[in-house]
Amino acid sequence: MHDMKQVKIIGKGGPENLDVYEVPMPEPGPGQLRIKVQAAGVNFADVMMRLGLYPDAPKLPAVPGYEVAGVVDAVGAGTSDEWLQKPVLAMCNFGGYSEFVCLDEGLVHQRPPQVSPVQGAALLVNYLTAWQMVRVMAPAGPGDLVLVQSAAGGVGQAVVQLCVLSQSRVIGSASPSKHEYLRQQGLEFVFDSQRRDFATAVKAATGGHGVDIALEPRNGPWIYESYQSMAKCGRLVLFGFSHAATGSSSGVFSSLKTLAGVPWLKLNPIRLMNDNKSLAGVNLGRMWDMGYKTRRWVEDLLVLLESGSIEPVIDSVLPFSRAGEAHLRLENRLNVGKVILVPDSEAGEETS
Repeated sequence: MHDMKQVKIIGKGGPENLDVYEVPMPEPGPGQLRIKVQAAGVNFADVMMRLGLYPDAPKLPAVPGYEVAGVVDAVGAGTSDEWLQKPVLAMCNFGGYSEFVCLDEGLVHQRPPQVSPVQGAALLVNYLTAWQMVRVMAPAGPGDLVLVQSAAGGVGQAVVQLCVLSQSRVIGSASPSKHEYLRQQGLEFVFDSQRRDFATAVKAATGGHGVDIALEPRNGPWIYESYQSMAKCGRLVLFGFSHAATGSSSGVFSSLKTLAGVPWLKLNPIRLMNDNKSLAGVNLGRMWDMGYKTRRWVEDLLVLLESGSIEPVIDSVLPFSRAGEAHLRLENRLNVGKVILVPDSEAGEETS
């Protein structure tokens, strides 16, 4: 049996807890396909897992990674040999930072030949999250005004592209260094993502009306600010809680602080009725049993990707051996778009 390399988180804390290890090659079980991984997406869930803030993560030591792209190199009992050597992309319930992964056939999608492994690994988590928000939970239609926080991140960039397709208008927040880039993408108003009292600015920028949809990945007081940024009939969608993953502290204190800041009493059913507003939540990691829905979403996204209607914005492509650096790009909000990891054996001109 051959060995393979994978990135493991060995303990809670900083990026020094990520390292590359040699482990036995996995064999596909019944109904499974083995994928030779050419690219793996990096997401905030991975960072929060490393910090000990992700409740659904496996116990450490464990392998992060929610999405991969590559080629099928082995099939288990009950699956067709026609999969062999097919280019694919797939969701995985962690474990993606590996040279090979074995996954149930239902989680694997054929990757159109013109879609590169890096593009494929950038698609699933970010675009499915964006799709669930602005196509399913709070559909954005022509002329609707959408506020997306962290607009330059992977999910934010996916939202911007889907809103362009639906002729929706977008405003957003980001670090000041990213504002000009976002204006060039057509955002009508951009503000600093660290600004606490942004509802007033959003109302002023919208002629006093507010937005139709607000997408908020942060915790505590920001949730209520996004709520107050909305017009009547506004829809607030919460996702991520990324602000819990700041600094290199880990554990219970940060998560309690996150929960303590949530305005539970202000966003009660009576308030929602009187304000004519709605509140929704999205956690793609809890959608594993909803393949009959998410499979259709992926198919729709792949059609858009093939036609060039959407195109993942790639921030950087780094080898497994620089996984800690990849995490820091997300954690310190340095990225514009998606951070991708590739096995060192695959690393070449694409890495930067």
